[in-house]
Amino acid sequence: MVVGRSPAMVSVVHLLSRLAPTSVTITILGETGTGKDVLARAIHDESLRRNAPFVVFDCGAVAQNLAESELFGHERGAFTGAVAAHVGAFERAHGGTLFLDEIGELPLELQPRLLRVLENRHVQRVGGSQRRTVDVRVIAATNRDLRCEVNGHRFREDLYFRLAGAFVSVPNLRDRLEDLDALVTALLDDLGSPHVEVAADAQAVLRDHHWPGNVRELKNALSCALAFLDGDVLEAHHLRLRPACENPLGQLSGLQLGGQPLHRIECAAIHQTLALTQGNKARAAEVLGIALSTLYEKVKKYGLA
Repeated sequence: MVVGRSPAMVSVVHLLSRLAPTSVTITILGETGTGKDVLARAIHDESLRRNAPFVVFDCGAVAQNLAESELFGHERGAFTGAVAAHVGAFERAHGGTLFLDEIGELPLELQPRLLRVLENRHVQRVGGSQRRTVDVRVIAATNRDLRCEVNGHRFREDLYFRLAGAFVSVPNLRDRLEDLDALVTALLDDLGSPHVEVAADAQAVLRDHHWPGNVRELKNALSCALAFLDGDVLEAHHLRLRPACENPLGQLSGLQLGGQPLHRIECAAIHQTLALTQGNKARAAEVLGIALSTLYEKVKKYGLA
C-alpha cells in the first residue's frame, strides 16, 4: 500500500515504477517507519518476479551468531544445535526477491560473504561444501548513511558500490504532510475500521504532530485511538500522542555525566535498560534506539550477559 500525492512521494513512486521491471539492485534509504518495507514489496509486486517468493531478512533483528546461518543456511551438524539442515534466506528467495532490511546492521565479518553471493550468484551453506546457484533480485534498505558507515570503516566500500545500483530516498512523514489525510484513510482501512471518520480537531492534532516515528507511528497512534472509540468518529481526545521534547537531553541534562568515559555511560545505560525490560533484549534494543544485533555485541563487550 503505497500512498502519496505529494511531489516527493510522486517522484519516488515514478522512479520505482521505472526500476521495478528491471533486475537492478535497489537500496531504499529513509528514517525508521517511513515505509521502506512497503515500497520493497511494491517493487516486487510490479516486477517480473511477482509470482515468485518475496523473502524478508532483517539484518538488525538477528543475533550476530545466527545471522550467517539464517542468511546462507546450514547443514546438519554444522555446529552445536544444528540437528537438521536449514535453508537460508537466499535459497528461499530463489527465483524471486530478497529484501535485506536494515542492511547497515549486517555484521562486518559477514559482508564479504554477502558480496561474493551477490557477484557469483552461488551460496554455500555453513558446514557444507556444495555451491548452490541462486537466482535472486536483491532490494536493500537502511536508515543509516551508508557512505558515512563506509568512511567509519563499519561498512565495506565494495559492498556499498555493489548495492549502489539505484539509491532511492523515502521522505519523512513530516516533510509530506499533504499525504496525511490519504494515509489516515488507508491506515484506518488497514486496521479494519474504514467506516471511522476523523473529526476536524483530530485532523488538526495529527497535522501539528512532528511524527518522529513517521508512518509507523501514525498507524500505531490510530490503532491506539480506535481502542478508545465509542462511536464512529475519531476525535482529538482519543489520540494519545507523545508531545515533542523541547530539550532533546530531557532529564539527562541534570545528571553528572561530564567527565565520565563514554563507554561507562553506555554500559550503565544498557545495564539499566535491561533491568527495566526484565532482560527482554528486543525491547531493550528498541528503547535504546539500536539494532538487536548491536545490543548483543555490546552486551558481550561489557560482560552484561
